[in-house]
Amino acid sequence: MFRNNYDNDSVTFSPQGRIFQVEYAAEAVKQGSVVVGIVSDTHAVLVGLKRNAEELSSYQKKIFRIDEHVGIAIAGLTSDARVLSNFMKQQCLAHRYHFQRDMAVFDIVRKIGDKAQINTQHYGKRPYGVGLLVAGVDATGPHLFEFQPSGMTEEMIAFSIGARSQMARTYLEKNVEAFASCSREELIRHALKALKESLVQDRELTVENTSVGITGVVTAENGTRTIEPFKVYDGQEVAAWLEDGMDVDS
Repeated sequence: MFRNNYDNDSVTFSPQGRIFQVEYAAEAVKQGSVVVGIVSDTHAVLVGLKRNAEELSSYQKKIFRIDEHVGIAIAGLTSDARVLSNFMKQQCLAHRYHFQRDMAVFDIVRKIGDKAQINTQHYGKRPYGVGLLVAGVDATGPHLFEFQPSGMTEEMIAFSIGARSQMARTYLEKNVEAFASCSREELIRHALKALKESLVQDRELTVENTSVGITGVVTAENGTRTIEPFKVYDGQEVAAWLEDGMDVDS
């Protein structure tokens, strides 16, 4: 992309109907390390590939818990993701305070979509340079949504964003029919397998660079359904999934 007369702000359309600042923000998402999300009939899973800026630095977080029933995976500018995640946490807390129940996943995603779209409509603001995969569970079951810097949101069965994410999406497209009936462990292994497909040849998934986030609905023997709180697994907590070779029956 090259500088032109229509990319000085995010409110001016080019003659071709494009808003270049929004497109540049989408490029920032493509530069982020890859994250993958998959949803089944009972669970929603997020996995992410963490990066460290240099050998002496720690790995940046890729998956964040928003509320008991929802979490996000990010690709792009971590600082922008922090602003959006704090906004989502505030909305969830306010909703629980007023209504004494969890906020529906769609409503959370709609609010951040509206917040991001405002930045494409007011002079002096810029789009958020981050993409999100939002995974959560509510009264209607597990859900997975994609959020784009333009403010566009879309519900997905499985998706991947970030650098080399097309490799992961190819794996997801080949196995999409199997996801709905997958168990919790099978869904995690599918997500890790898709994440591994996006790696360059000399890299491997390790306990240092891999994060997993899980939430879902658990049905007891008496038929009662309870929510499995969203939890992020890092470090040695993901070792068992990596050591078993991520084998799945597909």
